[in-house]
Amino acid sequence: MKTETLRKLLAKPELCAIYHLPSSGVGPVQDAADSLDYPCLHVNLRDAAGMPTILSVFGEALDFPEWYGANLDALKDCLADLSWREAPGYVLIITGADALHATGGPFRQLNEVLATVIEEWRAQGIPFWVFYDLRADGLATLPTVT
Repeated sequence: MKTETLRKLLAKPELCAIYHLPSSGVGPVQDAADSLDYPCLHVNLRDAAGMPTILSVFGEALDFPEWYGANLDALKDCLADLSWREAPGYVLIITGADALHATGGPFRQLNEVLATVIEEWRAQGIPFWVFYDLRADGLATLPTVT
């Protein structure tokens, strides 16, 4: 997908959800996010085994505040209030999540939190996009925008 097409898509909070990373890769997504002044947040879960490690990796990768409790509620709270990183929208790219996807339950739990965060931002009219670099069942592909 071309950067300009992604740029148009990323500007639409009503389309935000959890998606497969487009086949064009991270570069065009990063470029589109940059053009909209959205931070492109990266979390690499390649070496994360189990929910405690996953939550810790999120906190470190996204530079969460000191009060972050490394639990699912704290993850939701931090992602839903990025006041230390104010922006007109956000893009979260999660890489190395193959092992997480294989666990089933933790993958679903994380996605439930992410879906809640997306809805909270959408209610404020602010885009919050989540992309995984894997082809897991249950993840959507990006819609076509004209």
